[in-house]
Amino acid sequence: MDEERDARRRWMAVLARAPRDELERLWEAVADKPDLTPLKPAETGLVMVRARTGGSGAPFNLGEMTVTRCVLQAPGHELGHGYVAGRDLRHAELAAAFDAMLQSPSRRAELLAQVIEPLAAAQHARRARRWDVASRTQVEFLTMARER
Repeated sequence: MDEERDARRRWMAVLARAPRDELERLWEAVADKPDLTPLKPAETGLVMVRARTGGSGAPFNLGEMTVTRCVLQAPGHELGHGYVAGRDLRHAELAAAFDAMLQSPSRRAELLAQVIEPLAAAQHARRARRWDVASRTQVEFLTMARER
């Protein structure tokens, strides 16, 4: 059960971070799209972001963040949830649709290979490029001890 939960957590994170135009392109390429019923149509709201002092200290409210969510039901009664940062209603709908389809064991392997893995690889490449650019601007400071 933990492996399944971790796999779903991973694909939901990939879907939430993916650009909407990439999700649209991949959605158009999907054959046999299920008839999805909206249980909670896409809606935008605010969530409180919490942080910790020094990463492990006392928690505090950092501020509010705009989030869009959507819940869709597939014919097999799987519930697809989409939560994305920002106000993009369509992005949340697509994330929920892919989540619902990925819960079906008969479609999971195909969708992981055709949707999630390419998106994850593209996200990794973008992150690596940003890190490369940032690392070129890194300054190293040398502290010298003075002798008396």
